[in-house]
Amino acid sequence: MRVLIIGQAPFGAECLQALKEQGENLVGAITIPDVPGAKKPNPFKELAIELGLPLFQPSNLRQPEVYEWVKKLAPDLLVLVFVTNFVPKTIIDLAPLGGINYHPSLLPKFRGGSAMAWAIISGEKETGVTIHYIDEGVDTGNIILQESVPIDPEDTTVTLYFNKLYPLGVKLTKEAVRLIREKQAPSIPQDNRLASFQPVLKAQDTIIDWRQTAQNINNLVRGATPVPGASTEFHGNSLIILEAKVLDIKSPAGTVAGEIIELIPDQGLAVATGKGILLLLTVKSANEKLTALQWAERSAVQVGKERFPS
Repeated sequence: MRVLIIGQAPFGAECLQALKEQGENLVGAITIPDVPGAKKPNPFKELAIELGLPLFQPSNLRQPEVYEWVKKLAPDLLVLVFVTNFVPKTIIDLAPLGGINYHPSLLPKFRGGSAMAWAIISGEKETGVTIHYIDEGVDTGNIILQESVPIDPEDTTVTLYFNKLYPLGVKLTKEAVRLIREKQAPSIPQDNRLASFQPVLKAQDTIIDWRQTAQNINNLVRGATPVPGASTEFHGNSLIILEAKVLDIKSPAGTVAGEIIELIPDQGLAVATGKGILLLLTVKSANEKLTALQWAERSAVQVGKERFPS
C-alpha cells in the first residue's frame, strides 16, 4: 500500500516516524512552505528529508501542480496529520483507498478548526480523537477509529492537546493505517443529527461577558489559552486573562458583575460575575505576562470601586 502523508509540526513528524517504524510504504510527503525568518524549523519537513521521501511544499493544495505531483506518485492512501488546508476531491480521488484525517474531537461533535478550544469553552467533560475518511465536507467523513479522554477541570487547550490528544492521535493514526492495509478498517457514517460545527476561534469570540457565571468564564479562559486569549478591558486598555479559577459559585450580596471585590495576598484578584466569584491568577497586559496582583498594583486598582465592563 503506497502511502502519501500530508502534515506539519511535531505532531505530523511523530506520525510520520510512527508509520515508518510500522513498516508502511511511504512514497512522499507534503508540508507547508518555509516561513521566512522562522525561529523554529518544520520537524515534519526535516524528517521527510532525512527519510529520503519526495517532498512538496505548495502554498495551496488546490494548485494544479499539486495534482500533477500526487498523480505521479500514484498513492493508494492519503494520510493527513495536522493539515490546515482543504484537500480537493480531485486529489482525494487519485488515491484508490481515499484519505484519512486526524481530528481532535468526538465527531460528529465539534467539527471545525478549533475543536479542542470549543469543547472546553462549552463545558464538556470529555473529548477525544477521531480518525476519519476525508470527503468534500469539513470533518464529515466516515469514522474509522475513535477514543475519548476526560477534560479535567484544570485543562487548557495546551494541556489537553499535548498531554492527551497528541499522543492518542499518533497511536490511532498508526492503527488506522494498519487496519486499512489489512482490509479490516471500519467505515462508520457520522450521525448528522448529533453534529455541531464551530468556526476557528477568533478574538471576537473570547471577549469576557462578566454577567456569565464564574464557571462559564473560567471555561472561556481555559479554552482561549494560549490564543487568542480571553479578553476584557480596564480603563480602555485590553487585558488578557491567562489563568483563573472559580473561587465561589455564589456572588456576595450587593456586588455587580465585573466588580473587583478583593485582592487576596499571594493568590490573586477576586472578581464578581453574574453568578459566583472568579479569581484571576495570571494576565497579559501590553504583551507582558504578570500575576494578577502585579497588574492590580501597577494599575492602581481600587477594590470595590472599579469593575470590568460587561
